[in-house]
Amino acid sequence: MCIFRSSSLITIVFMLITAAVLAEICSALPLSGSIYIWAAESAGPKYARFFGFIVAWWSCTAWMTFVAGNCQSTANYIVSQLAVWEIDFPGGTTNDNVKWRALIWAISEGLLIVCIAINYLPPRMYSVFFRLSVLLMMLDFFLCLIWLPIGVSKTYGFRSAKEVFTMTNNGTGAPAGWNWILSFLFTTWTMTGFDASGHIAEETKNARIIASKGIFSSALATGVLSFITTILFLFCTPDLEVLFSLGAPQPFVQLYALALGKKASIFMTVIAVLGLIVSTSISIVAASRLVFAVARDGVLPMSNWIGQVDSQGQPKHAVTVIYIFGATLLCMILPSQVAFTSLVSAGAVPTIAAYGLIALLRLTMTPNHFKSSYFYLGRLAKPFYLCAALFNALIVAVMLSPFFFPVSAQTFNFACVIFGSITVFGVLTWYFTPPEKWLPREHILQALDAAEQRPDHTHRD
Repeated sequence: MCIFRSSSLITIVFMLITAAVLAEICSALPLSGSIYIWAAESAGPKYARFFGFIVAWWSCTAWMTFVAGNCQSTANYIVSQLAVWEIDFPGGTTNDNVKWRALIWAISEGLLIVCIAINYLPPRMYSVFFRLSVLLMMLDFFLCLIWLPIGVSKTYGFRSAKEVFTMTNNGTGAPAGWNWILSFLFTTWTMTGFDASGHIAEETKNARIIASKGIFSSALATGVLSFITTILFLFCTPDLEVLFSLGAPQPFVQLYALALGKKASIFMTVIAVLGLIVSTSISIVAASRLVFAVARDGVLPMSNWIGQVDSQGQPKHAVTVIYIFGATLLCMILPSQVAFTSLVSAGAVPTIAAYGLIALLRLTMTPNHFKSSYFYLGRLAKPFYLCAALFNALIVAVMLSPFFFPVSAQTFNFACVIFGSITVFGVLTWYFTPPEKWLPREHILQALDAAEQRPDHTHRD
């Protein structure tokens, strides 16, 4: 258990460094599409198009895959109540049962429709859902912080401090060192996606400051709260024999039932489901702006249609594309849960790879550019670029590594195949797309000049 504590602290430090690197360039280039524009401009005029195409494919795939994965995660909370109330399901509640997979698929598809429908509401409603998302997440956090420990103290009791801070368990079959490294899968996953505020920069007032602050503050808040939550759950989990016997798709639901009672677990499940629905809807807001920006620049098939906006300036066609992609991806649950899990797991790889690539390009290609950024890093710039590049490279290696050993057809991690395929698509579109159609050299130079000519970072509002 101590591996999660140590890896959480390390992840928080290095992801905050990564967030600072992204905040710096976001302030210099507050544009929709953000992350692939950042990569292109970080590479400098000569290699901008190449890296821009690759990161555009990486980021679009990652965000759209995340939406589908979130819908399935929400469905898992719902169906886990069957295990709590010991309701029999025809064929059993395992992923080997096609009827069980069909149930999860149907619920996931329904949840996706709800999340997409929210994005067709008038833009003025978005702030309501932003606030609702924060409210639900904080309610869930404080219920776990207060109510869950009270329930645990009255039922099976807390784990000892010795168990929490010194005990380890190798359930992967990997050597001890790599088993610890694999714990970064969990800790890094919780701190991925903090670049979202950059994707809506063109719709943000004073985006040069606000969007950049959003990147760093969201990483900081996620890091602090996730560390507290990790320690909390380590103390509140039952012994390993009981923990590993929990057979629900979302074990936390059964954990709530053990600590708080069956009826209370329904309330906690409802809070979690509502929070996930709202947060997924907000993710679609960010993802649609990213897809819109990529299509507007002509990278995607059917870009002319996808890059259109409605009378209120909203990229509704991009939202529709996200729905089609997500609904299709969810269909992978039907033939194979393993295939879908591999696809969703691979969705985080491009995002982490993009974080590391931008830091590497800033270190090697444009280390002295974007000094006009409101969040210019100054003397810390190069050390931060190096740390962010190395750490994110390590995490990409972990995410492409097998998760269980020895490796078999059932445990093979297809993320390497998926990530490689996405990268190949990016390279092919770069090769076959004429320079004058997307990111011509003169546009890159104009963006660099505009970023350098903004007010000096010392003149803060």
